[in-house]
Amino acid sequence: MIALFLRIPSSQFGTELQDLQLGLDNLRLHKLRSLLTMLGMIFGVAAVVAMLSIGAGAQQQVMAFIEQLGVRNVIVEARETTDPQAFGKVRNTSPGLTFQDYRVIRATMEGISAATPRKRFLPSKMLPKPQRDMPTVYGVAPSYIPIGNLRLAAGRFFDESESERAIPVAVLGEGAKAALFGPEEAVGRYIKVNDQWLRVIGVAGPQLSVQTDTLTVPEGDRNNLIYVPLSTSMLRLEDNYSRFRDEIDGIYLQLEPGIDSVVSAETIRGVLNASHRNTPDFSVIVPAALLAEQRRTQRIFEVVMVALASISLLVGGIGIMNIMLA
Repeated sequence: MIALFLRIPSSQFGTELQDLQLGLDNLRLHKLRSLLTMLGMIFGVAAVVAMLSIGAGAQQQVMAFIEQLGVRNVIVEARETTDPQAFGKVRNTSPGLTFQDYRVIRATMEGISAATPRKRFLPSKMLPKPQRDMPTVYGVAPSYIPIGNLRLAAGRFFDESESERAIPVAVLGEGAKAALFGPEEAVGRYIKVNDQWLRVIGVAGPQLSVQTDTLTVPEGDRNNLIYVPLSTSMLRLEDNYSRFRDEIDGIYLQLEPGIDSVVSAETIRGVLNASHRNTPDFSVIVPAALLAEQRRTQRIFEVVMVALASISLLVGGIGIMNIMLA
């Protein structure tokens, strides 16, 4: 390398230094043109970087949310309606999502490590009055903790004994706690959901949320939830739309390691299609499949964005060269 360097004629260095000096003289001579050229390069590159960063950040947030749903989970969601005519039409062929569906799935499928039905509703009134949107009530079993990847920031979750006896206790999501009690301590205090008083025994840590339907995942703020025992929800809390709703509106299943969630989802669809007479009043969500699909989409998105960025920089570079050569 040194020998090659030594063989370069000194006259070539002189020519290059002259070219460099000429370029610097031109920059000093046309200060405004040089400034505009620099701004064009700076803003062009910054715009491309910002565009790629924003797109990648949004994609990453969606993937993190899907990962939070649990790559070993399978979720069944009821497709409910409050329209009496639509409800009656569906009920002519399907009983809706029921506890019997849950029991049949548990008895039919192998490799389930945890499971819980879910009964969800939006209260008509609550005390203390929420400072933000009304929290949604989730009636679930204690096994929801590993399935929902819940981490408690304070207190505890309800246990099997409290669930079996329909004890009026509640665990607040981070957003629900802030809406009801603000910065004050919530554990040990009481809230009134419709006409039932509930004692707060825990507060969940923050959860990722999306505010639009993402790959069939229902929208909603997962922090603005109130968790109660399923039996408490069924026996103590009145739902104004219960006559237009399924017996349960969701089933969460967590599979043992090594079990194919896509194959398990097909088994669940077969069981439910048989009991619902092929009525499309439910959906089966497989977070692992959603995550794989989202990663494929992200790869395509990255290729397209890089191509657009390259074209933008090329066009900008041609414009800059025209200015410099003018």
